[in-house]
Amino acid sequence: MPTEILMPALSPTMEEGKLSKWLKKVGDTVSAGDVIAEIETDKATMEVEAVDEGTLGKILVEEGTEGVPVNAPIAVLLGEGESESDIGEASGPTAAAPAPEAPAASEATAVSQKGPAPTGSLSPDAPRAPAAPRSGPGPAEMPDDQPDEPDVPAGTEMKQMTVREALRDAMAEEMRKDDDVFLMGEEVAEYQGAYKVSQGLLDEFGERRVIDTPITEHGFTGLGVGAAMAGLKPIVEFMTFNFAMQAIDQIINSAAKTHYMSGGFIKSQIVFRGPNGAAARVAAQHSQDYAAWYAHVPGHRVIQPYSAMDAKGLLKAAIRDPNPVIFLENEILYGQTFEVPADMDFVLPIGKAKVEKKGKDVTIVSFGIGMTYAMKAAAELAGMGIDAEVINLRTIRPLDIDTVIKSVRKTNRCVTVEEAFPTCSISSEIGYQLMEKAFDFLDAPVLRVTGKDVPMPYAANLEKLALPSVAEVIDAVKAVTYTA
Repeated sequence: MPTEILMPALSPTMEEGKLSKWLKKVGDTVSAGDVIAEIETDKATMEVEAVDEGTLGKILVEEGTEGVPVNAPIAVLLGEGESESDIGEASGPTAAAPAPEAPAASEATAVSQKGPAPTGSLSPDAPRAPAAPRSGPGPAEMPDDQPDEPDVPAGTEMKQMTVREALRDAMAEEMRKDDDVFLMGEEVAEYQGAYKVSQGLLDEFGERRVIDTPITEHGFTGLGVGAAMAGLKPIVEFMTFNFAMQAIDQIINSAAKTHYMSGGFIKSQIVFRGPNGAAARVAAQHSQDYAAWYAHVPGHRVIQPYSAMDAKGLLKAAIRDPNPVIFLENEILYGQTFEVPADMDFVLPIGKAKVEKKGKDVTIVSFGIGMTYAMKAAAELAGMGIDAEVINLRTIRPLDIDTVIKSVRKTNRCVTVEEAFPTCSISSEIGYQLMEKAFDFLDAPVLRVTGKDVPMPYAANLEKLALPSVAEVIDAVKAVTYTA
């Protein structure tokens, strides 16, 4: 079907811009990587590259138009065999904001709203091939197949909130409760956060508790660890966890290990938080996912939230936890909207996964932004007659492998999804633990869908190929269910 090209952002805080010039016209053939337009703000001008190939079928926003919202459709790309009659009613720049579950547009290139069609996909009406016989007990024989406890009681008042707002509210609520809690990092105060996560905190709490630091991760991280050892409760924000490599000695050798090495005498109640993993066209040095790095080390906890509910409930728990906590956020998820309980004291337990979607045919396990691929794949698989159960790990260390095993005992198949490199990944650990603890219940090998084993490219078309896709998740599920 036709693909909408969205208005990209020049920065994490950009909300709208001017579409200054079209470099392609309707009917032109477009290849991935072709420059199709120019956009500008009062600070910068940028070329818009096509991510997919096809024919430019319709221009929705004329050149020279100002105030075009980020993520608004600006053009429609036609695939092979498609014509303008397939476009239908297209959205213009005044369209409502994109649905919360859609991934944020690229920071430096237009991205399509819909991923590539999975190769060899089954049509909804196609007969489904029978799965191989189960070697383990079926659902009726499951002694531990009990209902999962909900995060919130039925009837709880809920409200819509972005991940960015959820993180801010979590910090503000804990800072109001406890004068020992404070925030420090680059641009967290006067600029209100590089990604506006700390918006309003300086005004409420003042410069004593919301502290701008120099650009020296090793220095201010060590200062934070020392403050924690002295009894305060710092929240240390990294502009990106890629920069935290400058401070990894302070995080690992000082924060994570000192409690053990001091025989329990010295504690370090501290949270290290900030965006982690790929954003959009920031290349190899700013795109790495550090979940497996930090999960390898005993002495601290590692959390990677997906939704606004995850972000708020788990950040509040992290601030209260007496151990050091690595809190890995994702820049692309900051602007996405989810339901969150209105209760200001809502807290989630660290170390407990959530079954986001019930299913019986296959278990898909993911965390953080990987959940966007997992949930979209599950929705498409349902149309193919495959009922996938989706597990959101939420916490990486400690890993709630029991929830994964409970699901696999029912479905007998598992696919893991993450954006990080495949070697020594969280997926690798899940696969090993399932082999060790649930081997007799597996009717197919555990398959993983990860980022490719290459440094992240800068070019938009190559970046897209380096990251996982919904199509890859679907193909992996079809492989383990023998429906490919």
